[in-house]
Amino acid sequence: MTKRFGPGGWTPERLGSLAGKTYVITGANGGAGFEATRVLLSKGGRVVMMNRSAERSAKAIEALREEFGPGADVSFVRMDLGALSSVRQAAAELLHTVPRIDALICNAAIAQVATQQLTEDGFESQLGVNHFGHFLLCGLVFERVEASDGRIVIVGSNGYKMGDKRIRFEDLNYDKNYSAWNAYAQSKLAQMMFGYELQRRVRAAGTAVEVHVCHPGASRTGLIRDTAGLATRVLAALLSPLAQSAERGSWPEIMCATQAELEPETYYGPTRFEMVGPVGACPLEAFALDTGQAARLWDLSEQKTGLKWSPQAA
Repeated sequence: MTKRFGPGGWTPERLGSLAGKTYVITGANGGAGFEATRVLLSKGGRVVMMNRSAERSAKAIEALREEFGPGADVSFVRMDLGALSSVRQAAAELLHTVPRIDALICNAAIAQVATQQLTEDGFESQLGVNHFGHFLLCGLVFERVEASDGRIVIVGSNGYKMGDKRIRFEDLNYDKNYSAWNAYAQSKLAQMMFGYELQRRVRAAGTAVEVHVCHPGASRTGLIRDTAGLATRVLAALLSPLAQSAERGSWPEIMCATQAELEPETYYGPTRFEMVGPVGACPLEAFALDTGQAARLWDLSEQKTGLKWSPQAA
């Protein structure tokens, strides 16, 4: 892939002042989302965290203000991506309190849910949280992002290469032969297909919004700590010394939220075995760019979330 950023890849050292800019990050009270918040605040940006836990969010904000001072512009909107009613309420609060959105970073995720669980709306939990919740959020706040000449960043995963390598339209919830890995892979593929389809629709509509897709590589984020089965947690612990820090895992999403002249239909992340190392463009499997499946997924997502939306020409 191209080495646009040189042998060291993209790093936050490329950032200038972010004063006057607002970044909205889902799942920002820990892991890569928290580290992205730290970097953006350090450059003078405003960050609005959208998290499920009010208690953990309060602790995160306290830690950030200890580090950056009481004037650090960081706030919290409670949102449970696993409940469409919560997403709608959170989006309404966000639009009421945040006049501009320079980037919406869809960072939150759940992974490796050991046994099949359904959201309150009846979706397999990983698909519901990782894709449907974010699809609805993006649709509800898109006009605010557009008015800000902003961006939407989809944080995918190399897990998309596993499982069926397609959307299982005939059995979305894996009611037959549920597998934590396969259901997770589908949820991340769905997110990425949505991101690239939104890219195409934005370009066709001629709007100023940019959409980028990235991944954190192998990072120590605690993503599977609360959901995975014992065997998966043991494997993750054994592989942990090979992974990079959550801070470095946050760099691709920060880059996609801030860097000028990024390319469409590109997958950004750590480039060494796509796990660690310099951040840049990574190989992307052709099935993630399947326009037929992506269009079908979009229509299905509108149906499931009850929100019909698409970028419109100015």
